[in-house]
Amino acid sequence: MRDQPINHHLSQLIDKFEQRRAVIGIIGLGYVGLPLSLRYAEAGFRVLGIDIDPAKVARLNAGASYIEHISTTAIGAALAAGFEATSDFARAAEADALIICVPTPLNAYREPDLSFVLATADALLPYLRAGQVVSLESTTYPGTTDEQLRPRLAARGLTVGSDIFLVFSPEREDPGNPDYETRTIPKVCGGDTPACLRAGIALYSPAIDQVVPVSSTRAAELTKLLENIHRAVNIGLVNEMKIIADKMEIDIHEVIRAAATKPFGFTPFYPGPGLGGHCIPIDPFYLTWKARQYGLHTRFIELAGEINSDMPHWVIGKLADALNERSRSIRGSRVLVLGIAYKKNVEDMRESPSVELMEILRAKGAVVDYSDPHVPLFPPMREHHFDLASVPLTAATIGSYDVLLLATSHSAFDYDLIQQHAALIIDTRGVYLARLPNVVKA
Repeated sequence: MRDQPINHHLSQLIDKFEQRRAVIGIIGLGYVGLPLSLRYAEAGFRVLGIDIDPAKVARLNAGASYIEHISTTAIGAALAAGFEATSDFARAAEADALIICVPTPLNAYREPDLSFVLATADALLPYLRAGQVVSLESTTYPGTTDEQLRPRLAARGLTVGSDIFLVFSPEREDPGNPDYETRTIPKVCGGDTPACLRAGIALYSPAIDQVVPVSSTRAAELTKLLENIHRAVNIGLVNEMKIIADKMEIDIHEVIRAAATKPFGFTPFYPGPGLGGHCIPIDPFYLTWKARQYGLHTRFIELAGEINSDMPHWVIGKLADALNERSRSIRGSRVLVLGIAYKKNVEDMRESPSVELMEILRAKGAVVDYSDPHVPLFPPMREHHFDLASVPLTAATIGSYDVLLLATSHSAFDYDLIQQHAALIIDTRGVYLARLPNVVKA
């Protein structure tokens, strides 16, 4: 990649970012795009949020939030600073930067589904102009930015690196984590050319405390995959260790707590009923799919994926055994699933293993309900449908179920009340430390 001298478009763009005169366009106002929008507004930029959901747009412009950990106060402050939401892609022409934050799920064959990214790019194309920087933040396989986005820009008659600037900068949001915010999480950024990288650094530096440049968009794309595959593989390891420990009648959570006292060389990861969230259950498949194009078989990664994917069935097996010891079957049993968000203390349902547990239980004939203080009504989902509302936890309701399946360990749950009144608890999160007659670790 040859070095490129700074040109008129790049010089103007950098100056706009430094002077806070740039308009920041963010496409996709979900768990990634909305916090980023608020951060740029806080940093003094005019922000234009674009989303295809008119209900989201209307709520934001009315000062309301649809994400639990983002307050209406924060939305109001952003509106006062010039933030505006719209569904009109033509307004992308107003923006100096266009940051794409849309989903990258898997299709029915567990292959990368770039339809949201490509549809967004195609919707933006008629309104792109010289002097803009386009940044993709959606997690994807190495090569997406230069193989999919660069040709589209070229077809528009824009030369990447001189007319328009193209970067990949993976999102690192962790919803509900009080220790980090958008500003304080370091931002990896790779450019399609050296000039693109300069534009990307200029774009993110005013809003993010630390920008970490890498040599290419492909390096940035693989960085994001490595981060999440690292978690997936280590969770796969402890999930396998959990099965071994269970056979040996050892509490794996006790073992992890003890190992974590080692001050070097060990990082604790925790088992669970499966993987959830928008990244960890999906990202390994993006890399394994791409690796096959190079004749490579990612055995280590795929093995961890198999172990993690089997966890919901293993948990249901433990539940079935526990019911059987009490002369009951799953069919006809009343089961209350505690926590259906994918992680504790958030309302985020993306790829939640709790939902798969509910599907398996329903298929086996159980009467399934759920309780989750963060999800009052079961939301519309692409692949799952339950016409349910969250059950309030009282002594009477707890005692009315044959088994409580603790899938997500929200802090709001009264675990003493649950243990005192539940006939049977299947604890997949290691909440109960002591051996209790009505608690089965799974």
